[in-house]
Amino acid sequence: MVRYVVIKGGAAAPALPATPALLEARQLSCAFRLRGEVVDAVRAVDLAISTGTCVLLRGPSGSGKTTLLNLLAGLQIPTGGSVHYRGRDLAGMSDAEITQLRRTSIGYVFQAFALVPALTAEENVDLPLRAAGTPTARARELVASALQRVGLAGRAGHRLHELSGGEQQRVALARAIAPEPEIILADEPTGELDQQTGRAVFSLLRHLAADIGVAVCITSHDVAAAEYADRVYAIRDGRVTAVEVVTA
Repeated sequence: MVRYVVIKGGAAAPALPATPALLEARQLSCAFRLRGEVVDAVRAVDLAISTGTCVLLRGPSGSGKTTLLNLLAGLQIPTGGSVHYRGRDLAGMSDAEITQLRRTSIGYVFQAFALVPALTAEENVDLPLRAAGTPTARARELVASALQRVGLAGRAGHRLHELSGGEQQRVALARAIAPEPEIILADEPTGELDQQTGRAVFSLLRHLAADIGVAVCITSHDVAAAEYADRVYAIRDGRVTAVEVVTA
């Protein structure tokens, strides 16, 4: 594997691999007002996530990574540019269509977990399956498989107050992968994990991309994350400043 860096706008920069994009941002922008001032959180970003690839968004806190991930998931509305899923602009979808897309095709791991405290680990993982109308027997299989993959098979019946922060984060990851989505968007998925468990999570996400064909996009401060990515987008002040690509 060879790594090289593509600098945005550089005359000598080699072209990115021409692989069809499952999820694509085109000149994507998002601005909002904060204390009377306009904040450009995401600025004219071009980004492509293809089936079977693992993409990393890397940058300091406040660089716009989480906002960009929310835009890709349809959780926020862009003020410029567009997001396309299988060539279709999300702006042309109804709220019901986008909701269904997130239930079945896009798995999202929130940085703050977004779990339901009153439910057990397995009940939290089962939530998107119930919402999507998955038959009960199939849902049980998917929940058990997801918890096994993140190393929590023995904690399935525990409620959140009985789980550590790292375990809760893995429940959130299990919930995202349970519906067997085409895309996983993970916001700091190892932020609460020790180094060994964090690498296991990165390895799992890499396996989902390389061996199962899931498209994966991660934001992370962890320097180890780049080892598992096919492409790294460096983000600063809402812009993509460089793209690091892995080629055979």
